[in-house]
Amino acid sequence: MADRTSANWTRSGSVGSAVVNALLLYGINIWPGWRIVPFLTADMDRALDLVNTTLIAGIVVNLVCAVIRFRALLALGNLVAIGIGLAALLRLWAVFPFDFDGGWSGWPVLVRVFLVLGFVGSIIGAIVELVNLFRVLAGFEPKPR
Repeated sequence: MADRTSANWTRSGSVGSAVVNALLLYGINIWPGWRIVPFLTADMDRALDLVNTTLIAGIVVNLVCAVIRFRALLALGNLVAIGIGLAALLRLWAVFPFDFDGGWSGWPVLVRVFLVLGFVGSIIGAIVELVNLFRVLAGFEPKPR
């Protein structure tokens, strides 16, 4: 019974993540839109395609994994989503569509620090998912009871 509860919890988490990504996609592109954010510049258009692709990948991976409970598929989907997210972070780093005029002078450094934390987190997440994928494919994944 605990396994069924755990599976339902994971499934609802996947659906919840997909809903959050869909809401972010809507909020960034439709209403109220990214242009309302005072510290984003017009250069955000140069990074928006990868940000949107990251959110769409997260939606697809989470919905597929909510329906199909296969650990290797989850690991592979997460690897794809992490890779796209890392590309979006790199684009944000390169474009740096942020303008903090008139505010605290440390904001640009703080945003760069958060971007670096995103890089590190993405790399760690990718390594974890690679290990999970190889564990499943090699047969080292524990069998559910």
